[in-house]
Amino acid sequence: MSRLAQTEGLTDIQREILSTVRNFVDKEILPVATELEHRDEYPTAIVEGLKELGVFGLMIPEEYGGLGESLLTYALCVEEIARGWMSVSGIINTHFIVAYMLGRHGTAEQKEYFLPKMALGEIRGAFSMSEPGLGSDVSAITSKAVRDGDEYVLNGQKMWLTNGATSTLVAVLCRTGEPREGVAPHKTMTTFLVEKEPGFGEVRPGLTIPGKIEKMGYKGVDTTELIMDGLRIPADRVLGGTPDRGFYQMMDGVEVGRVNVAARGCGVARRAFELGIAYAQQRHTFGRPIAQHQAIQFKLAEMGTKVEAAHAMMVNAARKKDSGARNDLEAGMAKYLASEYCKEVVEDAFRIHGGYGFSKEYEIERLYREAPMLLIGEGTAEIQKMIIGRRLLEEYRTQD
Repeated sequence: MSRLAQTEGLTDIQREILSTVRNFVDKEILPVATELEHRDEYPTAIVEGLKELGVFGLMIPEEYGGLGESLLTYALCVEEIARGWMSVSGIINTHFIVAYMLGRHGTAEQKEYFLPKMALGEIRGAFSMSEPGLGSDVSAITSKAVRDGDEYVLNGQKMWLTNGATSTLVAVLCRTGEPREGVAPHKTMTTFLVEKEPGFGEVRPGLTIPGKIEKMGYKGVDTTELIMDGLRIPADRVLGGTPDRGFYQMMDGVEVGRVNVAARGCGVARRAFELGIAYAQQRHTFGRPIAQHQAIQFKLAEMGTKVEAAHAMMVNAARKKDSGARNDLEAGMAKYLASEYCKEVVEDAFRIHGGYGFSKEYEIERLYREAPMLLIGEGTAEIQKMIIGRRLLEEYRTQD
């Protein structure tokens, strides 16, 4: 086992779970990841294997058939999975966020109906906030839901749904009230639990998944748009049963999602470090392995330090959330640092590989295309710095 990215204070159960996931990654993901990625093929066999391991129910309470584990356990598992192939961790992440939101904010009926099937992976989740042209300004969404008797009628276009086609449950954020003087825009938003069939095209009356968005990396997982045109949703599928609370529910989900993205950054960076330090000992120049050249040793030192620092911040953010405390500062810092360090570690590993890093025969080429997604997923670096700056000013506010 690597000396880097170790976590102190884990229970025997946590260590056993991580060991099981790590072995699965080494045997079932790493040997096929690059081939599947190059074909942009959905990893069906891998997903089925993770379902059998119980990963889809990792944080779902035991009373609903899950393992009832902590955010820390989940994040450490995500780190291991992303080390194998980041796309697989994305498949799990959106499912996990919806399950988390249901567990925290759902009605008793919603929990009883959805969570046991989500724990088994029979229902797979996706969540939808972003819209074309929206960027990070969630308060400016234009998708609308209008009450009509015992139903709501939803209209609008959503963007960047991970698991958009393969999911069967989507948490969708819509506006349920017109802008009113004295009422903040985010207080007129509602989260709807939208059930659908998997696939592309019209997946239920009024709901269309047009097709898969082509991407430079993060392949295998389906990223899509979602179009609502007269989509009718029963009022009892409002998350929590009460409208206009959607923004807070979504932000709660995004907060834990940022820990997940940090974990993904840690996993990809650790894999890049492993590839770089192994290649540096195999490749010879001027009669000796390039690992014996001081310039390469400096790179390896910087890479290892960044892997360790990012992991420590991710663990801290997860433990803060598990304690019940507010963790938007820690989650923002972890996501920001881990994604930036991941990009830098991957690039250094790419440089160590020299010309071979540019070849699709080498795994580092895949990682080089995957790392940029982490710079924008769950909020850009600029958004994270805004959150961090505001929270620091709250904590260190001076007296007037």
